[in-house]
Amino acid sequence: MCRAALESEGNKTKVEAVNDGIVFLMAIPYLIVAAIGFAIYKMYYKKSISKEENLPTDL
Repeated sequence: MCRAALESEGNKTKVEAVNDGIVFLMAIPYLIVAAIGFAIYKMYYKKSISKEENLPTDL
């Protein structure tokens, strides 16, 4: 349906707007997954630092 509407008219701004909308909709899930991955990484890194601080130093 979108393709038919875009092909029937010669309006280039409408085509660019649809393409920008598609890119925006594709980018959001990737940003969410990246944010979750970064949060998990920070939690893992924080745990490993706290484990190293608790090790005895007089071995």
